[in-house]
Amino acid sequence: MKNLLTRPLFHVALLATSVGGMLAWSGQHNTLEASSHREAPLIADDPLADNTDLYAFRSPDAPNNDANASVTIIANYIPLELPQGGPNYNTFGENVRYEIHIKNGTAGNTGDDITYRFTFTRTNQDPSTFFNIRLGQQNLKTTYICEKSVGGGAFSTIVSNGVVPPPNVGPRSITSAAGLNTTYTALMTNAIQTLADGTKIFCGPTDDPFFVDLGGIFDLGGVRAPGSARDGVARKNTHAIAMQIPVSVLKKASAPALTASTNILDSNYIIGVWASASRPSTRVLSATGGAPTTSGSYVQVSRLGMPLLNEVINPIGAKDAWNAITPYNEALATDDYLSNPELGLYMADNVPVAPTAPKPAGQTYYGEAVPGLGPLRIQSKSLAGQALLGGASFTGFDFRNGAAGVSGLAGSPLLAGTALAPLASGGYGEYLLRPGKPRSVDILPIFHTGVPNAIPYQLATGKAGNPLAAGKPFINNFLLVGTAANNPGGDMLRLNMAVPPTPRNSADFSSEGLLAAAVLGLTDSRFNASTAVQNIPNMDGFPNGRRLEDDVTRIELQAAGGVVLAAIGLWYDDYTPASTTPVTPQLGRVLTFNAGITANDTTFRAAFPYVQTPWSGTNAQRVALAQRSAGLGLAPNLTVAQAFPNPFVDRTTLHFELPTRGTMSLVISDAAGRRVATVAKDKAFAQGVNELTWTPGRDVAPGQYIATLYNGQTVVQSVRIERQ
Repeated sequence: MKNLLTRPLFHVALLATSVGGMLAWSGQHNTLEASSHREAPLIADDPLADNTDLYAFRSPDAPNNDANASVTIIANYIPLELPQGGPNYNTFGENVRYEIHIKNGTAGNTGDDITYRFTFTRTNQDPSTFFNIRLGQQNLKTTYICEKSVGGGAFSTIVSNGVVPPPNVGPRSITSAAGLNTTYTALMTNAIQTLADGTKIFCGPTDDPFFVDLGGIFDLGGVRAPGSARDGVARKNTHAIAMQIPVSVLKKASAPALTASTNILDSNYIIGVWASASRPSTRVLSATGGAPTTSGSYVQVSRLGMPLLNEVINPIGAKDAWNAITPYNEALATDDYLSNPELGLYMADNVPVAPTAPKPAGQTYYGEAVPGLGPLRIQSKSLAGQALLGGASFTGFDFRNGAAGVSGLAGSPLLAGTALAPLASGGYGEYLLRPGKPRSVDILPIFHTGVPNAIPYQLATGKAGNPLAAGKPFINNFLLVGTAANNPGGDMLRLNMAVPPTPRNSADFSSEGLLAAAVLGLTDSRFNASTAVQNIPNMDGFPNGRRLEDDVTRIELQAAGGVVLAAIGLWYDDYTPASTTPVTPQLGRVLTFNAGITANDTTFRAAFPYVQTPWSGTNAQRVALAQRSAGLGLAPNLTVAQAFPNPFVDRTTLHFELPTRGTMSLVISDAAGRRVATVAKDKAFAQGVNELTWTPGRDVAPGQYIATLYNGQTVVQSVRIERQ
């Protein structure tokens, strides 16, 4: 098992990802791609109110579990902002209530425990010009008010005049004396508000940190391999509401202070986070061209908790209605989209698996028709627990859509003391074991309740082949939004704040989040030698919260393919009791699967708000025109860079090609965005092929780094490299 899953295997995947990222810069980037964030028909027509992404993670620069520990929440709005989108650049909308909602499980409260509300106002400082910025003045200058409600009570103002930085129009508008005569970094820094309780707030445009091959995935599941995949949100901006909130503010009021000795499974520190946008119910247009008037109560038009739920889980006919409700009143009927996810149809082969697992009556599967999802095959005759559950007569668990899953275990005395026991016995069996809804045991709780520290939701380490035995405690982010009997589930991003952040420069850090932690817990001798509770690297990753680096597309596709079932001991079809390792070829294919794009197109910052400065409009336009000219044969391709060797031990050489003579800088940063080395500073390079070699000293630890080429202050290209 360990031989298959050691880091070199993942290094191969990372190298392939780097090559894919390099090829995506070779003049084929399409500036008119559609955004994945437009997940519902109605909200696609209202981009200013469109939730694009939500992140919640322990702040990596405050790692200790003490008074300094904090959680960063980032709610992004406005999809697919072109940096050059003038003269009226995107900004937060007026007559929109943007809200961040937090549930911490306070007894007796059936709604939000904390709500932060943001409302924005725009002002034109110089209406006489068509420019957005000129001579120190800004049009569409945006400010905000932030209000806070606790326990569903009245809102009180905590920020009365917050400033939103302007769009990054270009160097003349931002840095020259004819513009604002400053730097964009200074604009972002000065916009951060720090409150009396230690909370920090930033609202403004940033690089869009999401990454995904939109063109491939939405072409009927056409997942493309690294090298042919294209990041559909590369070099696009978004607008972020970022908050860094002390754990002491977010935890239950009755919970003790978080310390270094706090159990990482302690339920006192679990929060659920979701974001929304609401508009007045009535909007009347002016017949004379004046501003519209609004009236009526505010109506929720967009919301977001777990990524991709409304995008790829809910069918199109349910998307608009889902955007209008809250996690507290989701009908149990919607659980079927999670218990029988449509993606499951494309991960199961429509061939007989008789005699062990005949297809459910009338069910059709389409696995053979979607080659990109070929490595992801849902268990249809998993023999896990064969010796316990009937020996040779046991026909296996079938997790394909419409099949029984493990629902046949309902009522068995073997479930005593597990989460699968009936409600009357302290479990949640009626919710988790549903005939004909096989994924109610894994996908449903991941999205709707979080995962408890209870059997069978513990790592297979220590289970000795019995999925219903106690294993290695793994994670606890279980948080109900109602009562277990009535409305236990609701879509939120759940995070156990007691889990310390994994250092971004750690050799163990992985964009595969909780899945990477599971692999370590099953295969790494540091963690699989006992069933003791341990803080395994990446236990702070998605779906225990969501970090900026987490590859949620890949993780969710692997989860839909059943990898979570395997982690808790419900092994894949090609595993038998005689297998020498549970990592069979089928599980190995799932673990090495990726969706083509596995990293953001730029670095992240080392400190709050962590997201990068927005892309410059001037540079984005230059890139678009150069690419268009290249397609017409009027100019050579843009810079194309790659590193050899990669991974490397003592040195690596960045090989790049310039269309014309230019002045370039090469900076090396770690995974957290901290500068490690400057290899070249404003050095002149000739047209054509050039090379720069980085030879790090012994003080540079093994791990992942980013090599970034600059032309002045403009990022030309970033390449992910790794030192072994």
